[in-house]
Amino acid sequence: MKDIIRTASLTRNLVALTLSALLPLAAFSQTSVPGQIKVGMEITYPPFESWQGDKVVGFDPDVADMLGRVLKVKPSFVDTKFPSLILGLTGGQFDAIISGMYITPERTAQADAIAYAQTGAAIMVAKDGGITPKTEKDLCGLKVGLQAGTSWVNALKKLSTEYCAPNGKPAVAVSEFPTAPEVSQALLSKNIQAQMEIAGAAKMLAERSKGRIVISSPALVYPQTLGIYVKKGNTALYQSLEKALAASQANGEYAALIKKYDLEPVATK
Repeated sequence: MKDIIRTASLTRNLVALTLSALLPLAAFSQTSVPGQIKVGMEITYPPFESWQGDKVVGFDPDVADMLGRVLKVKPSFVDTKFPSLILGLTGGQFDAIISGMYITPERTAQADAIAYAQTGAAIMVAKDGGITPKTEKDLCGLKVGLQAGTSWVNALKKLSTEYCAPNGKPAVAVSEFPTAPEVSQALLSKNIQAQMEIAGAAKMLAERSKGRIVISSPALVYPQTLGIYVKKGNTALYQSLEKALAASQANGEYAALIKKYDLEPVATK
């Protein structure tokens, strides 16, 4: 009887060890879909993510596919408004956010982030608008449109109080819109005077305007780091994504994507 009990105990221990070893790949998803990782993103933000027919294309889905190949899981994309992405992540609607989202203290207080690219903003104006702001300091006194939920909302408010006002200039008048294309439409309609957007997206929006919108800033504005966000406490997924990113950096796939989308790489860990 003791041998039977001992054998059963050893079996339980072996099963536990096996499950523990498989945890990073088999149990990191909190959405309970085997072989799949759900990724939240706002799919109206080229070149980061947009619809091409019924397919999601762009840098972020390419990154998700790249990581998925390493982890042997298939990404599925959950289209979510940008300001609601963190809330959706913490509420369990998806496993991770990969959506051109900057790493900021406000966001990392709510979720954990893995740096995956670096970029900055560009300032856009209507070609016939009569103004050419080159840096953020040139935005004092202007009506500036931003996508709701972006980190630049607070950045421009800070600019108004810490630079514009002390230098005797009017504050930046910030207007928020649900999506970046809606900001561009407001720019073309003369409801705002300038638009600020991530450089890659700004370039594509300007190209799609057929010359009606131009980029006026010669250098990046507010350069920052983009992050893959994971729910706090989901350590298995965080570590798996971190290792998958390192593997993709080592095999050259990451560098190819960074070059394709004209971004800056993050350091290999």
